[in-house]
Amino acid sequence: MISQEQNDLITRITPGTPAGQVLRRYWQPAALSDELAGNRPVVPVRLLGEDLVLFRDSEGKLGLIQRACPHRGADMCFGRLEDNGLRCPFHGWHFNRAGQCVEQPGEPDGSRMHERIRATAYPVVERNGIVFAYMGPGEPPAFPDLDCFRAPDTHVFAFKGLWECNWLQALEVGIDPAHASFLHRFLQDEDPAESYGKQFRDTAADTEIPMTRLLREYPRPDITVEDTEYGLRIIALRHLDDGRTHVRVTNQIFPEAISIPMSREMIITQWHVPIDDETCYWYSMFTSFDKPVDKDRMRAQRLAEHVLPTYAPKKNRRNNYGYDPDEQARETYTGMGLDINVHDQWAVESMGAIQDRTREHLGKTDVAIIANRRKLRAAIQALQDGDETALPMRNGVDPATIRGPISNDTLTADGNWRLSFEKGDAARRAACADWDATI
Repeated sequence: MISQEQNDLITRITPGTPAGQVLRRYWQPAALSDELAGNRPVVPVRLLGEDLVLFRDSEGKLGLIQRACPHRGADMCFGRLEDNGLRCPFHGWHFNRAGQCVEQPGEPDGSRMHERIRATAYPVVERNGIVFAYMGPGEPPAFPDLDCFRAPDTHVFAFKGLWECNWLQALEVGIDPAHASFLHRFLQDEDPAESYGKQFRDTAADTEIPMTRLLREYPRPDITVEDTEYGLRIIALRHLDDGRTHVRVTNQIFPEAISIPMSREMIITQWHVPIDDETCYWYSMFTSFDKPVDKDRMRAQRLAEHVLPTYAPKKNRRNNYGYDPDEQARETYTGMGLDINVHDQWAVESMGAIQDRTREHLGKTDVAIIANRRKLRAAIQALQDGDETALPMRNGVDPATIRGPISNDTLTADGNWRLSFEKGDAARRAACADWDATI
């Protein structure tokens, strides 16, 4: 249990809040590149409690500025996209990508008032299907050299989905290895070939055991956590009856991302991005180490489960997440279908908009959740003390030197899990001939 004051401290992220100040020191996913497709690349963005508008100008460059016009507060999402900026239809005030007002056509000739008018604007960059924004002070940090950023565009598919809950509980489900044996338990070992979330139905590492069976039969993993330059490394060991050990290594990339293995050929890097205190988006980059991904197919699979333009899931609390008691009796532990995203969504949304952690009781398998909360509180305290250099990847370590991090499933017979997972990762990377020579 923690106090209500502590819970508010680590969950609330609107402007001026302590946790919000930490998150603003890192690049945040703001939109999918897909959202800017079409004849008018202008989309509303609500991020960290701020209402913004993202646009691509006639030069193909991106701008992210406040949604309310600095004149009278009209909605700039309806602005005219012209002259490498947005022009408010209300009085014609024109703003460039940097938020500077460059023209006020209704003001008297010779007026220089526009020189003093500036909309809030944030730097943005586009990486493999996601537009990222930096909303903090000073120069933006470099990107860590993650696989999803270093891979060619052909090997990465990006998507997002809306969850109606606070960002932290959304993140915490991803750093909880124990839940997979229950929440994602499948009562039948079906062919995972066409299934989304096959990481819980594929064959486990080099065994002939389906992951479904391994998770069912070995529900008590030994979980350890290591502090890293990027966040946390989470190791879950499931000891098989034949003396071997299944190893799953996942990573928490501070402050909001996770890197998890989807299969022996693919990883998922996923951010849990606050829209405001009570809603968030998950943004995922699916990165293939084997061959180019079929983006059309993957997009169609995801769009079948989501509603545009909000990317809200079709299964939600208003239709009980598709819950079927007959399915729960014979097929899945939840009775909510085969999509593990729905399972996670139900778990984190059912806690309430902001989980009441004053009433929770953490166990030994929650070691990563405890470690991450401590790291977040330490970062908050560092900023309050004026020591920005104490934040992960802001402490003199060049983020561009952070490779990986490694996330995979492997099997060990001699107990040396570290050697086994490093060998497995090296083999996966060596198999990818299409990536550049830095891999």
